[in-house]
Amino acid sequence: MAAEYPAMTNYLYCTYNGAEHDLTFDDNGTMVLGCGPYHIGSSVEFDWCAVSAIRTLREMGKKTIVVNHNPETVSTDFDECDRLYFDELSLERVLDIYQLENSTGVIISVGGQIPNNLALPLHNNGVNVLGTSPLDIDAAESRARFSAILDDIGVGQAPWRSLTSLDDALDFAASVGYPCLLRPSFVLSGSAMNVVYDPEEMKAFLKAATELSQEHPVVITKFVEGAREVEMDAVARNGVVVAHAVSEHVENAGVHSGDATLIMPAQTLTNQQVDKIYEITRKIASRFSISGPLNMQFLVTDDNIMVIELNLRASRTCPFVSKTIGTDLVKVATKVMVGAELDLKELPTLETPHNPVDYVGIKAPMFSWPRLRDADPLLRCEMSSTGEVACFAPDVHTAFLKSLISAGFKLPPKGGNIMIGIQQSFQPAFLPTAKKLHDLGYKLCATEATAEYLNKHNIPADIVGWPASDNTCENVGIATKLIQEKAIDLVINLPNNNTKYVQDNYMIRRMSIDSQTPLVTNFQIAKLLTESLAKEDQMRPDSLFHYQKRATV
Repeated sequence: MAAEYPAMTNYLYCTYNGAEHDLTFDDNGTMVLGCGPYHIGSSVEFDWCAVSAIRTLREMGKKTIVVNHNPETVSTDFDECDRLYFDELSLERVLDIYQLENSTGVIISVGGQIPNNLALPLHNNGVNVLGTSPLDIDAAESRARFSAILDDIGVGQAPWRSLTSLDDALDFAASVGYPCLLRPSFVLSGSAMNVVYDPEEMKAFLKAATELSQEHPVVITKFVEGAREVEMDAVARNGVVVAHAVSEHVENAGVHSGDATLIMPAQTLTNQQVDKIYEITRKIASRFSISGPLNMQFLVTDDNIMVIELNLRASRTCPFVSKTIGTDLVKVATKVMVGAELDLKELPTLETPHNPVDYVGIKAPMFSWPRLRDADPLLRCEMSSTGEVACFAPDVHTAFLKSLISAGFKLPPKGGNIMIGIQQSFQPAFLPTAKKLHDLGYKLCATEATAEYLNKHNIPADIVGWPASDNTCENVGIATKLIQEKAIDLVINLPNNNTKYVQDNYMIRRMSIDSQTPLVTNFQIAKLLTESLAKEDQMRPDSLFHYQKRATV
């Protein structure tokens, strides 16, 4: 480590200007590539995975070499590994270190997308990449090649096409109908991924996706509205799944998995749907000869299950599901990648899942909207969250409330004021939720059309005025002013692509953020929150350790 005196820590730096090395290279350790700088899409969850891999290697008596250049991570603590190179995660630098150390192999699948994108370049330069073949990783990362493989092995997916031009995209949309989803390849956190509702959006979003993914064709798929999203985190060995965990999103598909609220065990899947997910997982693990971690996302409708994507690396949900089931999936994956023995009787295989039976885990996202001036706090396909929390309780409702509170969400007080604004198409589905809020004693107010609809169904709601557009009702409070004056305890704002008052709704959402008023912009979250508020008095300060300790007694 650079200093004016000899340092005993293991921090190492590469330089082009030195004449000799400060140490010898005879350990032949195993390299682990970290997550790099923290940013939206790559944060502490990937560092947890890297640290778990490092500790597992050291438990097995193997020397460890970490390459990472983020001082905020645990993986860059001086006592976590044998040698730490505080250098960039570039092909040139990783090759330098690999050759200097004469490493036995490199683990690239526990640090997120940045090291995962180095798989094929490292392989092409003779590096021993441990785990799943880089050729298979590359095939999974390419949207077009992956979709073609799914067709080949008979696994369902939404209708798709590899695009060559704007005309090609417009022709596809005309064939299957809007909305469609544009998906670039080799990206993290859904960068430039967008749902498209008309030709004008197609032109703008396709340009952005093409600029981000210039070397690979952009894939367009039919966007399946109203589908639930399910995640499979697993570990396979030589194409056979040896450990797994299934979790479910609260939000319908269309919200990035990093922004979604996850529930484990899944609450709405039937036994037949779970069996179908297992069948697809077996097929894909075998086809890609997976040896290491994997993450798959599924679209689930009443009569169909379709694959969204496959990540041949540890995912950001891996820490949450590992803690929930009590089995460290990264530890299992690390043993697989270095060829260590496994005790399958102790692992959550597809035949013997380890789903908790007396508690539910919920992972909730955290956002930094107050620090992002003028940003619209709507959730989309591109990730926005900057953190997450996980909470546990005997049932999904109290676990959900605990997770919201832990994420900084302030629950409305009993008898508090709730402002509602919902696009017309949401009104019939939202009606039971509005009635439940009224029955719980909350006072409702709503924008004009929403208030008229609620009152027509005997749900009392005062009218509030739009902040920018003309209001037909006089002498009503303006929505943004009421929020600013702290007269509102919760804002539920549910727009969609058909929303007429785009600017007004944005101003309401933004004022909620700037005034630190709790805001909900997703229908499924609003529904679950309303159901959960009825159980607010049942919350208990029990942790995961409480439930897992009780299960072993």
